[in-house]
Amino acid sequence: MTASVVPEITLAGLAEDPYPIYRQLRDSAPVAWVPAANRFLVTRYDDVMAVERDQRVFSSVERDSLMTRAIGPLALLRMDGEAHQRLRKAAETPVKPRAVKTEWLPKFRRNTEELIAGFADRGEADLLTDFAAPLAATNLGTLLGLPHATAADILEWSQAVIEACGNYADDPAVWARNDRAMAAVDAAITEILPHLRDHPDSSVISAMLHAGLDPDEICATVKFFIGGGVNEPRDVLSVAAYALLAHPDQLEDVRTGRTPWKAVFEEAVRWVSPIGMYPRQVTEDVELGGVTLHAGDRLGVVIASANRDERHFDRPDAFDTRREVRPHLAFGGGPHFCLGTWVARTSIGEVGLPTLFERFPDLSLADPDAVRMTGWVFRGPVSVPVTWHH
Repeated sequence: MTASVVPEITLAGLAEDPYPIYRQLRDSAPVAWVPAANRFLVTRYDDVMAVERDQRVFSSVERDSLMTRAIGPLALLRMDGEAHQRLRKAAETPVKPRAVKTEWLPKFRRNTEELIAGFADRGEADLLTDFAAPLAATNLGTLLGLPHATAADILEWSQAVIEACGNYADDPAVWARNDRAMAAVDAAITEILPHLRDHPDSSVISAMLHAGLDPDEICATVKFFIGGGVNEPRDVLSVAAYALLAHPDQLEDVRTGRTPWKAVFEEAVRWVSPIGMYPRQVTEDVELGGVTLHAGDRLGVVIASANRDERHFDRPDAFDTRREVRPHLAFGGGPHFCLGTWVARTSIGEVGLPTLFERFPDLSLADPDAVRMTGWVFRGPVSVPVTWHH
């Protein structure tokens, strides 16, 4: 069967609120050609899983990839097979569960407590800009091993990469901002490598260096970490905090121990998946979701839609920490399963969220109507204004 063409879908509409669009696609055209995105959008859970399971037919090596243009030809997520595994293996030791617990958890606690101490006396804050974003950036800088990069530096670099990877409108200003940011990342890594050659440590950069990666491979992989390693923990923390404050009964369950923080974290990444879509390219003719695809066809694998598929989740549009536990796809799957999964679960689910709500027991939304989400390739709140007594 030939795919449906859906010309009425716009990038602006997807950025504003993609979920009604995704619901319509899941029901009537689960693999549909969307001209605005210049690709077939895959929106059902089972079809996304089929793509994840077959790396050979649904390749990460996409022609004219925005990520490749943003980061360069060594972008980890635009590789498959041995080339991908080589770079991934070099970077993964510091982000495995045991290393996260023993090496990074105490540092994540320190970063969290120091950041909260800086605004605790104000009685008000924007959780996104005052807490979630600088915490994610500070933790990432610690993990990577970039001691001279400030949180503001990392936030700028990350936002530049995110906008470039989602620059389907081909805005030249977005590319120029990305070029400046990537040059700054290269300079920061070049500065630290001589020290790490003689003084190896537990950081990701040190692990890659001593695994034998060359500077270009290290730089490209760090850019990949920066592209995904800020927005996911930042937006999960912001979304989860907002959702709990908007659902006082669920917050009470957490405070009394009836609901674990782990459930809050996993439901938040399912409900509003920070990374909402990633690309794949078809390598040979294949059928997916009842639609015939041809070699060279480009896909948008919409995990944000899969995570709200009614065929897999009950009442998927509701934030519900009490729901039956079922596997979500917020961290992807297969060979490209997110390297930072355990970092995010620990730094946010075990440290950031619990510490925030323990420190401010009367935390409340300043204006629930002021919390607005945006984006579809990457999605999260624009701001989350809160107040508390001090």
